[in-house]
Amino acid sequence: MDVFSRTFLPAAAEAGLAVQTVSRHMPVFRRCVGSGDATILVTRCSRPDRPVTGDYLLLLTHRRLVVTQQTRLLHRLRLHLNTELRELSNVTWSPDPRLHSVEMAATAIDGIRERFLIRTSHPKQVWQLDALLNQAFRTRLRPPGARVVASIGDAPADARPGMFAPSW
Repeated sequence: MDVFSRTFLPAAAEAGLAVQTVSRHMPVFRRCVGSGDATILVTRCSRPDRPVTGDYLLLLTHRRLVVTQQTRLLHRLRLHLNTELRELSNVTWSPDPRLHSVEMAATAIDGIRERFLIRTSHPKQVWQLDALLNQAFRTRLRPPGARVVASIGDAPADARPGMFAPSW
């Protein structure tokens, strides 16, 4: 069993998803996510700007965000969003323990602003969800400037003056 399967199934069980739902969405997720990518979160969600368009299932891994949609009338599955986390910009979320929900929004690479509402059954789960999103988007993604370790020609911080002068 690969990393994705080992982490997806427990996350789906923790979210309380039915086996039929998981097995129905699994082929779509499998096409989008690599076998070595670990699942952070699987949950049902809705679109606050389009409440009657159908049910959505959100999958968040360490590298990707995948959202599938199941239509209400014919129960057809379609891929709504499939993107790498580094391609998302302006990712925000706002936990609301009074309403037992978290609203998440992100701008995809095509410039479209996506909004999702994730409902939980208990206020404690709101803060767990907040921590998972923080782990995925704040601790893993750093601005490009933060990744620079040293530039060519920079002396190490603990170097003594004149240490790199030629000794001919």
